[in-house]
Amino acid sequence: MDGRLVVIDMQRAFRDETEWHVPRFDEAAAAIDKLKEVFPSAPVYTRFVRDEAEAGSWRSYYDRWNGMRLPSEASAWDLVVEMPEGAEILDAPTFTKWGPELASLIPEGERMILTGVSTDCCVLSTALGAVDAGRYVTVVSDACAGTNDEVHGQALALMQMLSPMCDVATLAELL
Repeated sequence: MDGRLVVIDMQRAFRDETEWHVPRFDEAAAAIDKLKEVFPSAPVYTRFVRDEAEAGSWRSYYDRWNGMRLPSEASAWDLVVEMPEGAEILDAPTFTKWGPELASLIPEGERMILTGVSTDCCVLSTALGAVDAGRYVTVVSDACAGTNDEVHGQALALMQMLSPMCDVATLAELL
């Protein structure tokens, strides 16, 4: 399988019954486990970790989601998926995980295979950042989960509109 598998924010904060709970988290995790077996290089995992400084509009965001105003070392930010040896872990206090660190792991011309949560937030913003940087992205629809099925589908439709820069495929289609 060509490309680099990137797993977005598979953390307790989104699996557990929190304000940010993603209902189909476990289904996405099962699909990600299948994908991990077919990639030659170790996956890249990301973690959303709150920046306690809450600069700019982040203060208003956390006013809305006050229950998630957790310290950066809180267990809610722990990854809950089994990581293979050699896996990279990148932390970011932003929705997008695309930046210099991730860009250095996805060379130009290599496809990023994108999975994780939430489709309508961090997955979408990461895909957009990568596409803007000229990377090819494939979003695995059933290895992602959104805040609900409707917005999950809407986010996938938005990303598919960017084809051929960003494609959407099911696990079965990809395998």
